[in-house]
Amino acid sequence: MIRKSFLAFAAAAAMALASNGAATAADIPCGTAKLIVPWGAGGGTDVIFRILIEAANKQGAKPQIQVVNIGGQGGNKGAKEAAKAKPDGCTIFAIHQSALSSFLTGRVDFTWDAFEPVALMTRTPTIYGANAKVPYSNLKELAAYAKAHPNEVLAGGTLGSTSHFAMLQLQDAAGVEFKHISYDGTRQRMTALLANNIHIGEINLASAKKYIQTGELKALGITTEARNQEIADVPTAKEQGFDLVIGVDRGVVLPKGAPKDVVDHYVGIFRAVANDPDVQKQMEAKGSTMPFMAGDDYRAYFEDTFAKWKQIAINVGMYKG
Repeated sequence: MIRKSFLAFAAAAAMALASNGAATAADIPCGTAKLIVPWGAGGGTDVIFRILIEAANKQGAKPQIQVVNIGGQGGNKGAKEAAKAKPDGCTIFAIHQSALSSFLTGRVDFTWDAFEPVALMTRTPTIYGANAKVPYSNLKELAAYAKAHPNEVLAGGTLGSTSHFAMLQLQDAAGVEFKHISYDGTRQRMTALLANNIHIGEINLASAKKYIQTGELKALGITTEARNQEIADVPTAKEQGFDLVIGVDRGVVLPKGAPKDVVDHYVGIFRAVANDPDVQKQMEAKGSTMPFMAGDDYRAYFEDTFAKWKQIAINVGMYKG
């Protein structure tokens, strides 16, 4: 009986380790690790990472993980803190392409390769939103209006971040010029858009669906290959003649120099989160997908994306790297 109980316990323990993919050899000297989210609480990035971390902790992540918001400087204040942290596995960083765009526009002197890639977790496509009072209802009409009124369309985004680059990519694709206004985060940009302090800005399904449905905001186009069934009447950018299939790609990285066993430890934890049906359902409800990618594949993603974004920055005259 004792032997059977022991074997059952051992089997259960093995299954628990397999479920979160934990690498038992990793020596992480803290009971709780912190995940630095470089944006304020309540924004799109914060909400998504809190869902991911809650799932990781429920699955028995060791160490447990706590979200720590360090907002400011368009995400760069938190990035600086993460980059200088000890590479011992006690500090994790929530990253997206702002780590690339901030370097390309000269706001910081480091980019993604200041970190050790762990896992790409979610992708949130861009929706080009507009205040309800603007005289255009899709991207083609916006382009025509902007050509007739150069530098009069006020485009909101966080300078040097993904929301800014989404506007720059549209500007480049349409051959127009916007006047760019910077806001530090999704919530501030949404408030300005609703108040008509800016005319257009990057929005996403999670933050703007109710405003689109009530007519308080216009959705001019979405940057996916096919239409999103949640807002099926909103055409894609490609349908309107603009080759824009882009989004905010959120993932986790460790400070440079983190040992391979520590990287692998967290790959296992976040792989289990990505495979969680409940997490997948929550991400779908927020208009995001989960194209999990880890380790060397994630490193290759960064290399490829950096090269493409560098060319965009050069094309629009923003490159200062």
